[in-house]
Amino acid sequence: MWAVVGVFVALVGQALVFRVTHTDSAGFLPPEYDAAAALRVAREEFGAEPDADAVTVLVARRDGRPLEDADEERVRDVARALSAARVEMPWTDEQIPGLSEDYSQVPRVTPAMTAPDGSFALLGARLRGNSTDPGMHALYRAFHDRAEQEFGEAGLRTGFTGGLADVVDRADAEKTTQTVVGLLMIGLIVLINVLVFRSPLAALVPLIAVSVVGGAATGTVVGAALLTGFALDPGTPGMIGIVLVGIGVDYFLFLLFRFREELRRRPEEHHRLVAADVAGRVGIAVTSAALTIVAAFATLGVATFGQFRVLGPSVAVSVLVMLVASLTLMPALLAVTGRRMFWPSRTLAKAERTGPAGRTGELVARRPLLVLVASVALLGSLAVGAVGVRMDFGTGGTPHDTAAAATAREIAGALPPGVSDPTTVYVTAGDGRTLDPAGLGGLRRALSQVEGVGTVAAPVLDADRTAARLDAYLTVDARSQRARDIVAGPVRQTVREATPAGLTAHVGGTAAVFADVATAVDRDLRTVFPVAAALIALILVVLLRSLAAPVVLMLAVGLCFAATFGASALVFQHVGGEPGVNFVLPLVLFLFVVALGTDYNILISDRLREETARGGPARAAVARAVRHTAPAIATAGVVLAASFGSLAVNADPSTRQLGFATALGILLSAFVLSLLLVPAAAALLGRGMWWPVRGGRGRREGA
Repeated sequence: MWAVVGVFVALVGQALVFRVTHTDSAGFLPPEYDAAAALRVAREEFGAEPDADAVTVLVARRDGRPLEDADEERVRDVARALSAARVEMPWTDEQIPGLSEDYSQVPRVTPAMTAPDGSFALLGARLRGNSTDPGMHALYRAFHDRAEQEFGEAGLRTGFTGGLADVVDRADAEKTTQTVVGLLMIGLIVLINVLVFRSPLAALVPLIAVSVVGGAATGTVVGAALLTGFALDPGTPGMIGIVLVGIGVDYFLFLLFRFREELRRRPEEHHRLVAADVAGRVGIAVTSAALTIVAAFATLGVATFGQFRVLGPSVAVSVLVMLVASLTLMPALLAVTGRRMFWPSRTLAKAERTGPAGRTGELVARRPLLVLVASVALLGSLAVGAVGVRMDFGTGGTPHDTAAAATAREIAGALPPGVSDPTTVYVTAGDGRTLDPAGLGGLRRALSQVEGVGTVAAPVLDADRTAARLDAYLTVDARSQRARDIVAGPVRQTVREATPAGLTAHVGGTAAVFADVATAVDRDLRTVFPVAAALIALILVVLLRSLAAPVVLMLAVGLCFAATFGASALVFQHVGGEPGVNFVLPLVLFLFVVALGTDYNILISDRLREETARGGPARAAVARAVRHTAPAIATAGVVLAASFGSLAVNADPSTRQLGFATALGILLSAFVLSLLLVPAAAALLGRGMWWPVRGGRGRREGA
């Protein structure tokens, strides 16, 4: 059932994913924000298209001399020709006819301006479609080649930058790196499993199963988005894939380690009975761990920023699919393969060795206070790095060695940085009266006097003269922090004061959008953190049937989050010299470290409770619990960290920070929290860890 349905849903989801992704950040803002209101005016009054991709085309002479009148006339002629010719999208292996969208279209190409020194002319090209879709990339390349050929025949050279050109060049530049990193990640996961289990089946089966389930989960999210009309952020499918590979392999490893342990202990029993028993024992911990992640990410549904509000439920639905697979597909695979899962290893016939896991358990049981103090000191020292941290709202940009980046530098050498991406003020008359450009002269003059604003273009009216657009060209890059400060402060203040009475004005553009995104994210951080923490604590109370243990675990994961965030600030801001940590890092890191890190804490806590219930000294129970769970937690932690760590080599700074921070947080959660800090606390508290239920009077072995 999983093989047939899972593969089908995965293929259909991959073909339809680009129909439900949305690349416009302003579209994810709540309607009450100024940039969102400006976007509505642009669409309703000026016909701005939500899926329009802008491309700036630079045209210059091959000999480097300034353009002459004849050259500029040829530029206009070619622009008209390009605007009249339909560009057919080349179909590639990544598109499925009938499911994938055909982006073939007639582009809009219009002259924009000529450099003051006459060194080049700029054209604006508009192509409609999802800029992340490989089909749209193929269309852009076809348009690029046609424009290059047409201008080349006229004796002119071309360059392309902005919007879709940046996206395609970045994708091409990173394609080889992403492929190599993906293969290395898969190879590392397989290698780790081979070294641990000494079996090819135990190494490959989990990865294949999780890949099928991950594809099915993504397809489920895509189908839900199509049915409900929700738009997904382009990064959501990729994030789902990384999360599911990590947690899916983790859950399978939890089952495999316990399956091997029980097969050793019950050599005469049929492997299907053992698989059923293991599924019941580990299934409780896996279910609780998965529901913790679901609860944490579901809290993003209360966020105001649309990207968070969509990401949270998407990851939650995906994890639920993985949970169903963990309770059905994975135990079925254990039942089908049985002892052959560990062939040709002979570990089933050998007694379990003490090894590093046993020595770690003995250390924690013998010196719990020392282990606890050392763990807290390590995490606390890393948390100090958060002092003086700054939020960076940069968008990453394009690698400097791409053709689009080179063209952008050529344009920037002759024109102010804000020319290619203006801040736009939209003015509307609410009472239906018509606007007069002369009546907006005072607003235009006031904007021109704002520090950081170079020039302000004359007002452009819509068809019925009830709305006007004023383009303000900043003297700084529209994607920089300085641009956001200018727009959020003096520009909007000037617009409020200088807009004529009876008219409404909104400020839009890239800088305005990210200024409002910063406000929305800051508000969401204060809302989501406490809600997610409360839900996770409630799940832990229900699972562990204790009030003391959840307090210990929540304090531990909170300290781990602070340590991970501090270490990230230390590496990227204080040492690396970057403007700060990415603005989404605190929220996403909190959810990943607290939710995914709690997986390991739940596994060790569940085993601690089981061993305590068998009777005997509490410290002996701690030693046994660490000895039995350390291999699974250590292996799963390395696998999950490798999955997220693959993002750390990404060219985009925000993705690189997310990959590094999450991988570090997972390693700290696995090796410091779950194997040292939490067991040490349990050894010190004894049966008080399970207050108000006495752990030693619970289930006895054989009951």
